Amino acid sequence: MAPRLDGMVYGVLGALGGPEVECPVRVYLVQHGKAVDKKTDPERPLSPEGAAEVEAVAAFLAAKPLDVAEVWHSGKTRARQTAEGFGPCLVEGYALKQRDGLAPKDTVGAIARELDGLDGDVMIVGHLPFLDKLASLLVASDEDAGVAAFRNAGVVCLVGDKEQGWQVEWSVIPEIV
Repeated sequence: MAPRLDGMVYGVLGALGGPEVECPVRVYLVQHGKAVDKKTDPERPLSPEGAAEVEAVAAFLAAKPLDVAEVWHSGKTRARQTAEGFGPCLVEGYALKQRDGLAPKDTVGAIARELDGLDGDVMIVGHLPFLDKLASLLVASDEDAGVAAFRNAGVVCLVGDKEQGWQVEWSVIPEIV
C-alpha cells in the first residue's frame, strides 16, 4: 500500500518499520478549477488560471500520492478537466468515472448513502452548492451547516464512515501552495 496522509499513527509506525494501521475511509471533495465565461465558451472549460491552480494543488499533493480507487466527476467539461488534472497526485490504477447525481443543484442524499458504504477512498470532483451540501450532510447531518470553505481547485478531505461519523481532516486551496 502506498503512503497516505494518515496523520501521526501511520507516520510514526511506518517510519519505524512497524505494521500498517487500518485507516478509515477518506473522501476528497474537489471543486472544479476556475472556468472561462459562458459567453467565451458555452462548454466552460478551465481557464488558463484555473488549469494552473489545479496543476499547483496536484503538484503539492503529489508529495504523498492519494490512494483512491475511483475519481468521480459530474461530466461537465470543467469538472472532467479538473479530475484529469489531479492525476499526478494519485496512486496509479485509479478509475476516472463520470457519475450522475453530481451536478451543482442535484440532491446529495444518494451520494451520501453510497459514501457511507465505501471500503476504499474516493475523490469527487464537482461544483457548488453540491459539494458544500454533501460535506455538510456527512459531517453535521445538515445540508445547510456549511462545514467547509470550498475554493476553485481546492480539496477538502473528509475522513470517517457511517459508524464513526465523518469529519473534516484537512483542506488545501490554491492560495497556500
